[in-house]
Amino acid sequence: MINKHRHHSFLAAAIAAAMLVPTGVHAEEVYPGYGYGPTQGDHIGGKEYSPFLNRGYPQRVLWGDTHLHTSYSTDAGMIGNTLGPDWAYRFARGEEVLSAAGMRTRLIRPLDFLVVSDHAENFGLAPMIAESNSELLASEWGRMVHDMVKAGDRRGAFQQWLADAVTVGTDPIDNPRMSRTVWDRSLAFAEEYNEPGRFTTLIGFEWTSIAEIETPGNLHRVVIFKDGADKAGQVLPFSAFDSIDPEDLWAYMRSYEETTGGTALAIAHNGNVSNGQMFPITRLNGEPIDAEYAATRMRYEPLYEVTQMKGDGETHPFISPDDEFADYGTWDKGDIAGLKPKEDWMIEYEYARSAFGVGMQLEESLGTNPYKFGMIGSTDAHTSLATTREENTWSKTPTMEPSEDRWEHVVIASVGGDESLTTYSYETLASGLAAVWARENTREALFEAMRKKETYATTGTRITVRFFGGWEYGPDDVFRPDAVSIGYDHGVPMGGDLPARPSGVDAPVFMVGAAKDPWGANLDRLQVIKVWVDADGDRQERIYDVAVADGREIGSDGRAREAVGNTVDVDDASFLNNIGDAELRAVWTDPDFDPDLRASYYARVLEIPTPTWQAYDKKFFNINNMPVDVPMEHQERAYTSPIWYTPGS
Repeated sequence: MINKHRHHSFLAAAIAAAMLVPTGVHAEEVYPGYGYGPTQGDHIGGKEYSPFLNRGYPQRVLWGDTHLHTSYSTDAGMIGNTLGPDWAYRFARGEEVLSAAGMRTRLIRPLDFLVVSDHAENFGLAPMIAESNSELLASEWGRMVHDMVKAGDRRGAFQQWLADAVTVGTDPIDNPRMSRTVWDRSLAFAEEYNEPGRFTTLIGFEWTSIAEIETPGNLHRVVIFKDGADKAGQVLPFSAFDSIDPEDLWAYMRSYEETTGGTALAIAHNGNVSNGQMFPITRLNGEPIDAEYAATRMRYEPLYEVTQMKGDGETHPFISPDDEFADYGTWDKGDIAGLKPKEDWMIEYEYARSAFGVGMQLEESLGTNPYKFGMIGSTDAHTSLATTREENTWSKTPTMEPSEDRWEHVVIASVGGDESLTTYSYETLASGLAAVWARENTREALFEAMRKKETYATTGTRITVRFFGGWEYGPDDVFRPDAVSIGYDHGVPMGGDLPARPSGVDAPVFMVGAAKDPWGANLDRLQVIKVWVDADGDRQERIYDVAVADGREIGSDGRAREAVGNTVDVDDASFLNNIGDAELRAVWTDPDFDPDLRASYYARVLEIPTPTWQAYDKKFFNINNMPVDVPMEHQERAYTSPIWYTPGS
């Protein structure tokens, strides 16, 4: 194993090494010729002097949010969000916006792309009430909630919707004309704000299934169309009123593709409140998962939302007891309705790391892995504001926008008086972001990169990460100026499958490199996390530290046990970048490789400790009564999509 890295530097924006895209370049700077043609080495017309002519791989990472709600979502608009999709796009592009509470806000840097993913269930109910829409008033139930809101009982109207629609799974309005009106408006905004090369609007919606099991299981998916309004407008969003079974959602997507010639994918919601249903071994109808299920799921769900405001979904201490970084943003009290506590058996079917192992176990018998997904992060904000920085978070709902008491607001209220099942605002994260290695900032390029799984997740910071796997990388390749070309020419990027093992090669080799967010914290360490199924068919995992900051040592067990240190001043909500490194790189060979066993590998990058949004609120609002269990510091992180090894492939 090679463990080389540069010392920390406050000039993170000056990191312009070949392994990492120049962090100061914004996606709107489009370079002629980039992203077209074959990969380097497949030259057209013979040998070329310029090495930059025929690079077909992605040159930069694009940042976005694939899970944002506006006033068109009933659980946002009915509780105070007045900002429609137009304001969401304007904010994501970097404009100053007034929040629903009337506060000025702006991103430190614009996003490159955005998916407005409003809930399909009674899509646009709040704006229809606001304008006294005739289609809404034609419904007896619609007129009732309209009149409640107009009389000032907004909260009561929302509770009525929960009781008459969500709880029973029935559309109380059932008027496609109203759905068509709102969907067309949403599509028009997406077309208006889409600027290829500068800012991309991907058209989408959220399917909001709550599985019918003993306690409610959150099986939500965000559906994203590759296409524009000309094709996406030929259908209406598929809602949980149509079906709560993901197999029916996939059938809807297949029908869309066959009917329109378009393409769609779905991103599974973080699974920590799914009650063991996000990565199951049986179908929702109780039948065993079969090869068709596995293949269809991977056809339509290539990505998983591993981190967002409602907790982090990489792993859990129950799954990974030897991982000192596992207990991050953990939501494990109970179900999403606050009815019953979490049971241990559920946890292994809710988190990404265990799902990789479950998928490989199923592949042994089915021949297809249903959980061979890539990873992204997103917000799930219901404020129309895609904020992820700790000092600039507008949180999950309009009721949780910045205030001196938002930390104690209830997110999930227990039912039946068991206070241990109540979840509070201070337990939410300011997460997360979707990072996509795409050849250009367009719908087509972003969608294809997502389908290829050349993506990674962060908890809100903009760490730049490259991760390659192959069989023939040299110990210094990661430090060469053409490291990225080497990565693609001699292996596969994150999201890929290792090629067949060459004769005489003992183990796969991985190149990983990361650079700090130039407006954020230095890096603590790079890790490769291996998940595999052993000869007895049991799931196994192991963490390897492959590069660590500040000259710390990695022991013979592959771990650096010395912590990076901590410069956080909680009272001042500040930290210093005088520990950690601005950049880390490594070439690493799996020392425990068995060619007969399936395995997956992904990289995790950890920042040095920094203050949380709760610490910033404590300082800004001079709060003195926060409980001791409110987190004041944390280590933000990135998770790459895995690289898989299959025996005999």
